[in-house]
Amino acid sequence: MSAPQTAPKGAVPCPECGSELGRSLLACPSCGRLVHAERLRSLASEAEDAAARGNGPAALAAWRTALELLPAGSRQHETVSAKVLALSRQVDGAAQSNVPAAPPPGSAWARWLAPLGAAGLIVWKLKFVVVFVLTKAKLLLLGLTKAPTLVSALASFGVYWTVWGWKFALGLVASMYVHEMGHVFALSRYGIRATAPMFVPGLGAFVRMEQYPAEPREDARVGLAGPMWGLYAAAAAWMVAFATGWGAWAAVARSAALLNLFNLIPLGPLDGGRGFRSLSGGQRWAAAGALAAAWWVTHEGLLILLFVAAAARAAMGGHGHPAGDRGALARYLWLVAALGALTTVPVATPR
Repeated sequence: MSAPQTAPKGAVPCPECGSELGRSLLACPSCGRLVHAERLRSLASEAEDAAARGNGPAALAAWRTALELLPAGSRQHETVSAKVLALSRQVDGAAQSNVPAAPPPGSAWARWLAPLGAAGLIVWKLKFVVVFVLTKAKLLLLGLTKAPTLVSALASFGVYWTVWGWKFALGLVASMYVHEMGHVFALSRYGIRATAPMFVPGLGAFVRMEQYPAEPREDARVGLAGPMWGLYAAAAAWMVAFATGWGAWAAVARSAALLNLFNLIPLGPLDGGRGFRSLSGGQRWAAAGALAAAWWVTHEGLLILLFVAAAARAAMGGHGHPAGDRGALARYLWLVAALGALTTVPVATPR
C-alpha cells in the first residue's frame, strides 16, 4: 500500500482553488490568486489614507511593502510601481521648495556678500546650518537610541581617541554619524526601509538598505544626501573652531570635508558613483569640469582623483542616463564647491 501524500512543509491551501501554496509563492500557480491579497488591500488603504493626509513618505513606505508581495512583471506590480514613481517625484518637488536659495539681489545680505563672489554664497548657505541642526535635532538624537549604533560609535570613538585625542575623536565620530543620518533621512523620505547607522572602528560607518530605490533619480538623491549632511557637520565644526579657536575642531572640519569629498568619487558603491547614475553624458562632463576648476582654486590633491574618475566615467559611460538629472548635478556641483572650500581650513594639532 502506498504511503499517504502529505503537503510540503509550510504549504497552505489556496482559498480560491485549494491548490497547495509554498511559502515563497506570491500568486497561486493554478488560479492566479494573489497569496497576500488581504495584506495588499490593507496596504493600499494605508497608502491612500497617508496620501490623503499629505504624508508622502508614509504612502511610499506602504506601496513599497506592497511591491514585495506582488509577482514581478504582473499588472498589479506595474501599477504599484507607477504609483511609487509618481509619489517619489512629488516628494522630490516638496523637498526642492525647501532648498535655500541665494539672497535676494536687493537685500542687505546680497550687498554685503556680493564682493565675495562664490565664497559669499557659501557664507550665505552656512547660516542654514543652524536651522538644519535645530530642525533635524530630533532625528539625530533618535538614531543614538539604537543600541548597535551607540555601541559601535563608542567603539570607534575609543579607537580614534587613542590616536588623536578625545576632542578630535568626538568630532570625527559625530561627523560620520551625521553623514550616515543624511542617508537615513533621505531613505525615510522615500519610504525605503534601512537599518540604523553602524560604525566599523578605524574604517567608517554604513547604513544597510532593506529595500532599493525605484530608479536612478532616487538612488542619486539618497547617495548625495550623506555628503550633504556631512557638509553641514563640517561647516558646524568650522564655526566652532572659528568661535573658540580650538585647533581640534578645525582639524575635524577639514577631515570631515576630505572624507565627504572622498565619498563623491564617482565609482562603484560610493556616494558619488550613485549620484552619477542619473546624470547624462553632458552632465557628467560638466561635473568633471567643476572638479578641475575646484582643484585649480583650492589645490586640494584629492580633487585630482575625483576629476580623473569623473572624466573616465563620462568617457566610458556612453551617453549616461537618457533623461539626465539637473537636481543631482546641482547637488554634486554645490558639494564640490563647498567641501573644496572647507579643505582649505588651516589645521592645528588635533589635541
